[in-house]
Amino acid sequence: MAFSNTIFLFVFLPVTLLLYYVSQRQYRNFILLAASVIFYACGEPRLVFLMLFSILCNYYFALAIEKYSYRKFFLVLSILYDLGVLFVFKYLGFSMSIFSALSGRNLPELKIALPIGISFYTFQTMSYVIDVYCKKVKAERNILDLALYISLFPQLVAGPIVRYHSIAGQLKSRTLSPELFGAGAKRFMCGFCKKVILANNLADVAQHYFNTPSTDNSVVGAWIGAVSFSLQIFYDFSGYSDMAIGLGKMLGFTFEENFNYPYISKSVTEFWRRWHISLSRWFRDYVYIPLGGSRVSVPRHIRNMAVVWLLTGLWHGANFTFIAWGAMYFAALVLEKYILKPQRWKNKIGIAVYRILVLVYVNFGWVLFNAQDLRAGIRYCLSMVGFHYGNALIDLQTVWMLREYGAFLLAGILFSTPLAPFLSRKLREKWPAVEKNATPFVYVLGFLWSVSFLVLGAHNPFIYSNF
Repeated sequence: MAFSNTIFLFVFLPVTLLLYYVSQRQYRNFILLAASVIFYACGEPRLVFLMLFSILCNYYFALAIEKYSYRKFFLVLSILYDLGVLFVFKYLGFSMSIFSALSGRNLPELKIALPIGISFYTFQTMSYVIDVYCKKVKAERNILDLALYISLFPQLVAGPIVRYHSIAGQLKSRTLSPELFGAGAKRFMCGFCKKVILANNLADVAQHYFNTPSTDNSVVGAWIGAVSFSLQIFYDFSGYSDMAIGLGKMLGFTFEENFNYPYISKSVTEFWRRWHISLSRWFRDYVYIPLGGSRVSVPRHIRNMAVVWLLTGLWHGANFTFIAWGAMYFAALVLEKYILKPQRWKNKIGIAVYRILVLVYVNFGWVLFNAQDLRAGIRYCLSMVGFHYGNALIDLQTVWMLREYGAFLLAGILFSTPLAPFLSRKLREKWPAVEKNATPFVYVLGFLWSVSFLVLGAHNPFIYSNF
């Protein structure tokens, strides 16, 4: 079940909120846990048991780490179990295809259904057990509270990756208030508009150009397709994160931010401090720093970065496109760290030019990310620079696309910057009463407009739910 779904909006969510708010405090966790299991089962009726079994196993692994002297043994056992399950469902088929190509044997093609959100809840269970081992948190004695932490439906399918220490206290006690509920509802509606109005419409443009043979795309058309996907994945994923954070507030939980206007970054390094923040921090804390971080020799530091970016690419999917995408960022970050060092630049023109180059580089990266395979991604990139013979600069199809979707493209570009908060702040400074009274109507109108798209059949699944 997706948030941008009429059944979720008008049946599941209202019923859950009603039961949650009318029940006594001691029953609210039971209601949320039951709702979360139902939420997941609607999309994965059989594989929901896989998630529940993972919760059960890691619950006992964490208790064993605290109770017995063989702490490292149970930690390794937990990590092997979690990564083993992830490997079987996500990477076994990919690994067998590589082995077949290298060995010349024709192994049977495996078609294993990928459980929705398995990478997200696996990383949460791993971080919980590792933190127990490092004595950063106490092992949770109440298995229902741990199950709620892992399966809480606002962040279950596509994050943000919530760390146990940031939510442990809220599992036991949290505050509900009209102000917090209102703030959460506004955040949810904002994310809903991002997803349905911007991401879904930009997806139509991106799909058209990515599904067209690269030799048939015009140069301008190829760029419009690439930019559309860059904006689509931003509004799709940040919209989901907004909805998750908003739902959390409505239920009394506080989740960490996951995006901070990544497309205004001055460097590739800054881009990854602003994009999918919870994943970047996870790899920093559980892979990069344990390997030594940056406080090692240059060769070892480069090795550490290579490991992190190989894993980051693979985390997103079992395909050479994701590995190449991760390699692109590894190369750029090494270049910035040891050669370019843009953080030290003083020339404003140079900084502005470099910021544009960063955006261009990110766009090429998203092309590889979205391509069916590495060859298709490279061909699309070549069409963006007019490499293919016969690539026109612009064609009538692109003109039509700009006429039909230009407003969404322009809005997507503008709202990927801090324009909206800036205008809201200025309005609040000059006409505070207008800002206070008009804002709720703007949110409601945007939400109703988004719902009209769903009624017309414009629903599109979340991209990151596939990871």
